[in-house]
Amino acid sequence: MLVIGIAGGTGSGKTTVVNNILSHISSEEVIVISQDNYYNDSSHLPLEERIKINFDHPRSIDFDLLVDDVKKLKSGETIEQPVYSFITHTRTDETLRTPSKKVIIVEGILVLTNAALRELFDLKIFVHADSDERLIRRIKRDTQERGRDLKEVIDRYQNTLKPMHQQFIEPSKVYADLILPNENKMNPVAIDVFSTVIKNKLAHYE
Repeated sequence: MLVIGIAGGTGSGKTTVVNNILSHISSEEVIVISQDNYYNDSSHLPLEERIKINFDHPRSIDFDLLVDDVKKLKSGETIEQPVYSFITHTRTDETLRTPSKKVIIVEGILVLTNAALRELFDLKIFVHADSDERLIRRIKRDTQERGRDLKEVIDRYQNTLKPMHQQFIEPSKVYADLILPNENKMNPVAIDVFSTVIKNKLAHYE
């Protein structure tokens, strides 16, 4: 079994990297765990207070549950992964039944900031992209997929995302085994290299 942590700033292209890796490895062998599903449950708060939560700070993540779930997966157990709604800013009543597989990918902006979680990773990847490029991607995603208005997205970027990136996310790349530059387009050579590393590590564990 191989556990991979993929981190990087908001809009850096982590999901694209994951999808490219999946295109090189059988989907029957891989599961993806999103850090976003492990935001702390804030259903006890009114919506106007949930909106103000700093979701880019490590304390916004239920790392205890995430670490416990990854440990269970490593032991071959099936977990009930929480499901988070970016519309209501809290967890839903649903869970995602997730069986253990040969490759476990844990992706999210803060997954390399937690020491207990890092210890569970066999391979740590940091996806790097220019800050302007990340902002453009964030605007497109939040306005088109998450129902945010432009002013809200820009204000959150300036007041929360950027300072949290500088304080927590960017420094966490020192823990990465591999750093993937992802600017205007995905680097196919780097993806091939990463996929080869993953396959070699898988062969080593078999």
